[in-house]
Amino acid sequence: MDFTSFLTSLATSFILFVILMFLFTWLSRKSGNAEVYYPNRILRGMNPVEGGYMTRNPFAWMREAISSSETDIINMSGVDTAVYFVFLATALGIFVFSGIVLLPVLLPVAATDHTIRAVITTSKGTFNELDKLSMGQVGNSGARLWAFIVATYWVSIVSYFFLWKAYKHVAELRAKALMSPEVRADQFAILVRDIPSVSEGQSKKEQIDSYFSAIYPETFYRSMVVTDNKKVNKIYEELEGYKKKLERAEAIYAESKNTNPDALKPSHKTGFLGIIGEKVDSIEFYNDKIKELIEKLEAEQKLTLKEKQQSSALVFFNSRVAAASASQNLHAPIVDTWTVMDAPEPRQLIWTNLSKKFYERIIRQYVVYVVVFLTIFFYIIPIGFISALTTLDNLVKMLPFLKPVVKLEVIKTVLEAYLPQLALIIFLALLPKFLLFLSKAEGIPSESHATRAASGKYFYFTVLNVFIGVTLGGTLFTSFKSIEHDPNSIFGVLAKSLPQNATFFLTFVALKFFVGYGLELSRIVPLIIFHLKKKYLCKTEAEIKEAWAPGDLGYATRFPNDMLIMTIVLCYSVIAPIIIPFGVAYFGLGWLLLRNQALKVYVPSFESYGRMWPHIYTRMMATLILYQVTMLGYFGVKKFKPTPVLFPLPIISLIFAFICQKKFRRFFISPALEVVSHELKEVPNMEIVYRSFIPPCLSAGKPDEHQFEDALSHVSKPGSSSV
Repeated sequence: MDFTSFLTSLATSFILFVILMFLFTWLSRKSGNAEVYYPNRILRGMNPVEGGYMTRNPFAWMREAISSSETDIINMSGVDTAVYFVFLATALGIFVFSGIVLLPVLLPVAATDHTIRAVITTSKGTFNELDKLSMGQVGNSGARLWAFIVATYWVSIVSYFFLWKAYKHVAELRAKALMSPEVRADQFAILVRDIPSVSEGQSKKEQIDSYFSAIYPETFYRSMVVTDNKKVNKIYEELEGYKKKLERAEAIYAESKNTNPDALKPSHKTGFLGIIGEKVDSIEFYNDKIKELIEKLEAEQKLTLKEKQQSSALVFFNSRVAAASASQNLHAPIVDTWTVMDAPEPRQLIWTNLSKKFYERIIRQYVVYVVVFLTIFFYIIPIGFISALTTLDNLVKMLPFLKPVVKLEVIKTVLEAYLPQLALIIFLALLPKFLLFLSKAEGIPSESHATRAASGKYFYFTVLNVFIGVTLGGTLFTSFKSIEHDPNSIFGVLAKSLPQNATFFLTFVALKFFVGYGLELSRIVPLIIFHLKKKYLCKTEAEIKEAWAPGDLGYATRFPNDMLIMTIVLCYSVIAPIIIPFGVAYFGLGWLLLRNQALKVYVPSFESYGRMWPHIYTRMMATLILYQVTMLGYFGVKKFKPTPVLFPLPIISLIFAFICQKKFRRFFISPALEVVSHELKEVPNMEIVYRSFIPPCLSAGKPDEHQFEDALSHVSKPGSSSV
């Protein structure tokens, strides 16, 4: 990519962002779009816009985002969202303070060195202005390289400072949330798995009740045996589906009656897709189906609770200190029985995974790791191919008939500016759901844990396939023979190809923060989908609400995507310091824009009280070590004799990571008793706490209490604790 194409890409990306920002201002002022731009506020019963829609201007959202506090974020979107902004602020701080030194020092050092002109270039093609600002411009010996050695240390020291500060702050956020005086159901329960077989003449619930009441005679409240809910859940979902269809049919009939008093009731055919079979009155048909399914559901509920009990249970305590203590204790001398953990929120539970056995979970985990490894390995082939193919030179070689089109200056400039980056972004969009499916297949018991696991897999995928894959992709086509004869030369190839891909990654980062964040703010796609559904598909209030449901921030993909940008910017920060302002712009704009989205748009689907942070921290440390190893390799390729000066850096990073994990991590695995011992503002209603965990498929239809006696125990102790 030449300098003109780079500037074209940058300018058009910025113009697109400005257009999308003004479009957002115009669209968000219309009251008919409030459900798209302010759903979080609407769901909380708040006025969508304080001061009225006409007070909105292109910069009002920025002012509100900047003036909002961390407490505002927690109140509107939870602790996990606040932790996400700690991550953004940490990355921003690292790049700002790194740039303060690197930009005024390294750029002049590189620009005034005339040792190399066209040997190593920052962008593939002719020598251009960007090359003069990179480490590739500096000769392989001399005092100038010492500036880059010192810069490598400076970036590492800045990273250590901000990571330590962030870990400490997130631990404080988690502690403050867990010591809250509010009653939260999950703080009074533990999840028990791997329950041994029942003794002769004893039921599963009697076994659990006697076991825990003997260990915790004063604080044990009750237990709930986990059941196999597949069949009853299928009936429940079918019942809910017919209820929605009935509501829709009644809404259509009421609407038609308003325009035509003699309108006929809606009807449909009962066969395939409603196009064949007997024609029936829809309202009567759905009512009959609902009655039939309610009876079927109640019968299946009784059968499930009596005969489909699993080897796991939820155990409740009348004190959150007792629950926290129980979740951390070893209950049996054999570690694969009576395994316990603190219970997730009721909405987070993945019921089908709760009954997975101890060794089954281990085997599943390793099988998934193998599948992920193979996925990463085989994905690097098409990604490297795309990287190589979408460069114009290779594209013309593969498809000669495009040569006349590519020769047009305007077409050539646009294609060079966007084609490789767009191809990569589209290709990456196919993966997240598959990785989330694999994470759940491990036997993970909660949605938040599955999201964390999927996020980790996606991070390693993006780093290995995008950062390393793209870096090597084009180079392998020209260096394959040398690598074939000397496999060890791949490290040298990687180091040499790093500067050559700087412009690609500069454009990639710019595209992500200008166009990506522009689309995020304007919400054009959700807006169009909402209005199309509302006009042509939605007939009931429930359907309209479902059409504008915003979802959450999507941590499973958002964190890894941000970490990819951090990896790119960090690894290039010394080699091509000009990338640092792009990193600052990405994380600064992300902090500002997503703050607006967290306050007004997205609704959290779970709350894990910051448990994501140790995983984020681990990935940030992996990125830092990758940066240090990359610099070691690059200095080695330049044959700079003092390169061994950098050897201590990865070792220091490992020691730093070890200290942080030992000091902070345990609190993110189990709640500290000191924290949960704080007084509650009211005595908890344990029956409400208990019933919040009953899955909808077992509580629907209002079954009589006696139906639950076989799976839901009634053991309780007089009095309840307030902590």
